[in-house]
Amino acid sequence: MNASNAVKAGGELAIRVHGLTKSYGKVRALRGIDLEVKRGEIFGFLGPNGAGKTTTIRCLLDMIRPDGGKASIMGLDPQVEPVAVQTFTGYLPGEMQYYENLTVERQLRFFSDMRDGRAEWNYVRQLAERLDLNLKQPIKNLSKGNKQKVGVIQAFMHRPELLLLDEPTSGLDPLMQQEVLGLLREANTSGTTVFFSSHIMSEVENVAGRVAIIRSGEIVEVAETESLTRHTLNRLTVRFKQPVKTSEFTSLPGVEIISQSGQTSITLQVTGDMEKLAQALGRLPVLDLETERPSLEEVFLTYYKK
Repeated sequence: MNASNAVKAGGELAIRVHGLTKSYGKVRALRGIDLEVKRGEIFGFLGPNGAGKTTTIRCLLDMIRPDGGKASIMGLDPQVEPVAVQTFTGYLPGEMQYYENLTVERQLRFFSDMRDGRAEWNYVRQLAERLDLNLKQPIKNLSKGNKQKVGVIQAFMHRPELLLLDEPTSGLDPLMQQEVLGLLREANTSGTTVFFSSHIMSEVENVAGRVAIIRSGEIVEVAETESLTRHTLNRLTVRFKQPVKTSEFTSLPGVEIISQSGQTSITLQVTGDMEKLAQALGRLPVLDLETERPSLEEVFLTYYKK
């Protein structure tokens, strides 16, 4: 199928993964993951190093073959039509390989030639300027952060329909991290679907509409980012009119005492359903209470504690 026709015919999903498994010897990197990414969204793939993020992305691009399960990109099977899939995809691997003696521009032109010269060079220059990257500099003289910028540019420079980015801000200083996240938003506004992996919770929280958390090769949660942080973990500080016993809370499921000031003020962290805690508080002389929204990092850590 023609790549452009495939993109049009792929339906509402940009990425569909079902029952994907992959082992390296005795190590089970993917344990039957299911995942769906809608067209036009920014989707965060969150997990620590070794959780299976890179393996998933490489399977999506047919760079490695899964042991079982199926994957489709814009309606195409990457194992059947890998060239078509890579034509409309911008990919940033976790570790880029370069010809060290080439200048940045020559390296980018090489990448462009591999895509039939589809890069827009005015756009390349704009990206280089925004990322403060000298196109005339030899690759061998670049720092790790500047090499990462070259990788970012090669992923964006042909304005792909789909971006698959593996840790896109790795090695960048905070200012450049924000610039790259801005590029993700702009590409998405123009219609590009963005799927990016990260172990940095704050950047996923800032740009992704939905997020999947992967743990030891298994997807443990897929949810809207706002919903995940709002409903999964809550923190409350409760002040009482008179002293109460902490035993009122320690026996409740999912409730953890974070701090306590005497017997009239207590801070609680609640994982999951708030119903039991609400019932307990209803029986006590509550003076007032404050709630605090957790960060995505705190949500993430609760899944790993499980």
